[in-house]
Amino acid sequence: MASLERNNKILLDLVRQPGNNLCADCGAPEPDWASYTLGIFVCLNCSGMHRNLPAVSKVKSIRLDHWEDSLVEFMRERGNSAAKAIFEKCVPAFFYRPQQNDCIVLKDQWIRAKYERREFTGENNHFNQVYNSDQFESTLWKKGKDNKHFLKRIFLLSQKDFTLRYSIKEDSKVPKAVISMKDLNAVFQPEKVGHAHGLQISYLQDERTRNLFVYHENGQVIVSLFNAIRATRLAYLQKKNPTLQEKDLIPQLTRCCLKEGYMEKTGPTQREPFKKRWFTLCSMDRKLLYFKTPLDATELGAVFIGSESHSYSVSESSGKNTRGGRWHCGITLQTPGRQFVFMCEQEQDQREWLEALRNVIAQPMTPEDYANEANLRRGK
Repeated sequence: MASLERNNKILLDLVRQPGNNLCADCGAPEPDWASYTLGIFVCLNCSGMHRNLPAVSKVKSIRLDHWEDSLVEFMRERGNSAAKAIFEKCVPAFFYRPQQNDCIVLKDQWIRAKYERREFTGENNHFNQVYNSDQFESTLWKKGKDNKHFLKRIFLLSQKDFTLRYSIKEDSKVPKAVISMKDLNAVFQPEKVGHAHGLQISYLQDERTRNLFVYHENGQVIVSLFNAIRATRLAYLQKKNPTLQEKDLIPQLTRCCLKEGYMEKTGPTQREPFKKRWFTLCSMDRKLLYFKTPLDATELGAVFIGSESHSYSVSESSGKNTRGGRWHCGITLQTPGRQFVFMCEQEQDQREWLEALRNVIAQPMTPEDYANEANLRRGK
């Protein structure tokens, strides 16, 4: 009993040390599980994924399970920093490192890539060559543009001309679409797509955002495509911006939206009936997009969000006397050309939208932002 208490106390002391105090795989604070074969401390969620790799990782609770002296000594010798030096020695700059709130498939494949496939130990360069190959081909299930049916499509990613193409058949002479890396974004959306491996690919088509919703049954395939897209985006941005450092380009490879969800909106005179729309806000391109439903292929419209110094502001507003609106938690967005009024269903939604919009407005505008603002104004 004394030995059990002593060992658990040693483990609790170890997990408080810098490096060990965050999950080795997703960075979650205060991990209370450990892989005693890898010598790392992990959070509860990541420990569940380690259980799926019994050949390389075995886990115990550092608080509840019995620990032998030899295992405690191994944890003392190894720890997260030492393991990271081995298993993350050669992670490519473009490779996405999942965080605590990322979806399961991203975290699961990151863990498998590190410990099961040992992609980043420097033992071989095979996987890096796959992500950076001239062409990366994959057959994905893609949602139809005007219906809910998913059909198989052939996707071909090319670093030669920085494009992503997709075709109905492998021998199709003309692809359904040729998408430039210039405006392409990819983000995992399992809940929206309705599949654990659901990926949303967005790009500009005739100055409007076009969405593709795809998935693959195999988690490794879809995450490999995602990282290959990031590798191709990096190569494109390096060619476009040869003077910028790699660390400045990495945040631009793929980007998650700041906030998504339903709001009601009215028209330019504010006398039109309120209509329920699905909104997406991205800080990178400073656009508030709106769609009829979350799975719409093409945006209905977009609002550019400039900075405070350029007469953009957002404030809480009264939801009284709204024409045809069912929701009453109001937001007023002021732009140089127009005042927009939105309604949220709950006060919590209202607070989150206000915070997200203020976050964008507080950021100074770049030369590219000015160009995007001008393009949106011309398109109106």
